[in-house]
Amino acid sequence: IGTLEHIDLLNTFTFSSKPFNKMKSKITFLFLVFTALSFSTFAQKQKHKIVFQLATDEVKEHGSLTRQLNNVLNYWPKAEIEVVVHSAALEFMMNEKSSVKTEIQALMEKGVVFAVCQNTMKRKNVTESEIISGAMFVPVGIAEIVLKQEKGYSYIKAGY
Repeated sequence: IGTLEHIDLLNTFTFSSKPFNKMKSKITFLFLVFTALSFSTFAQKQKHKIVFQLATDEVKEHGSLTRQLNNVLNYWPKAEIEVVVHSAALEFMMNEKSSVKTEIQALMEKGVVFAVCQNTMKRKNVTESEIISGAMFVPVGIAEIVLKQEKGYSYIKAGY
């Protein structure tokens, strides 16, 4: 039997049987359902880790960031979120100057970490006591962002 004749015989024998076609359809359907359920379960169990960079003194953007953080937490309540604050954004985290202090404290209660750059603090002569309680301090803001990305965090630049 030649190769093409052999394939024709197999196709005729294998795929012309109605019971086999029904079985094949059921198996394909079950496979698709199982695959869809697996992806759905994976998406729900996946841990989301996000690092936000805030480097602007724009008060409008500070308010926008706190709203975005709440939106993310409403959608993914168990997301790990860190906001790295440096450069012109330092006032965002200052007790006496922050326009969103109450929102920051509420976000901290939900588990959001706010990391303040010590290089920026030194440059602006700001002490740790001037920063909203509960913040953590990092030597270099940009280096903190890099470390988080190396640990699998998604990066978001805050602002417009």
